[in-house]
Amino acid sequence: MRTLIVGASGATGSRLINAMLTKQQAIRIVIRPSSIVKTHILDNPLVDVVYGEVLRFNEQQMTSLVRGCDAIVSCLGHNMTFKGMYGGPRQLVTDSCAALVKAVELLKPQKSVKFVLMNTSGNRNKLAGETVSLAHRLMIAVIRKLVPPHADNENAANYLQANLGIQNNYIQWVVVRPDSLTDEDSVSPYELYESPVRDALFDAGKTSRINVANFMYRLINEPELWQKWKFQMPLIYNAGQ
Repeated sequence: MRTLIVGASGATGSRLINAMLTKQQAIRIVIRPSSIVKTHILDNPLVDVVYGEVLRFNEQQMTSLVRGCDAIVSCLGHNMTFKGMYGGPRQLVTDSCAALVKAVELLKPQKSVKFVLMNTSGNRNKLAGETVSLAHRLMIAVIRKLVPPHADNENAANYLQANLGIQNNYIQWVVVRPDSLTDEDSVSPYELYESPVRDALFDAGKTSRINVANFMYRLINEPELWQKWKFQMPLIYNAGQ
């Protein structure tokens, strides 16, 4: 089994790599040539390193990228700098998801590929009937206009829901929604919910990145957990939040 990880050099992606390698899982990672990745990862025989950017790959490169992968995890996100938030590509996450999905569909794998998208608790699952307060809706409308990465996260999840739905022959998906991200050294107890149990703007909880990585690893490797959450957008919170 091999898992493709895009956004592998990021704060959560790097933790997912560690989780995979600790369990002797084969992975393929996409990193920019300028990315700083530890030598023990680059030299690990379980790691297949592809240098470049997904949105710059042509169709042949994309199909080669996903070929042989049983799962794909997108930990992509925008750098929280002025250039990262307001420069291009504005739809980094959405367009990368679309490119990866297209590549899988071109290959027509005999077994469905698992696609895990890291997202945000600030993204409401409208298809599940999630509701928020008027104040929340107004604030999100402002954020959507002023902070392009939020709209990109929304659009990426919407793409999976609208274009793949729950009956795609080649891909099954889960959108993982952490709350305010924190950095911790080890996995701690965490809780999973179908819909938010607190307001992401006015009563945000905390979710450690290593817990997100652990949940995504488990989704890929625990069939019962995948069956429970496939085609859903689970919320993950550190326990006790």
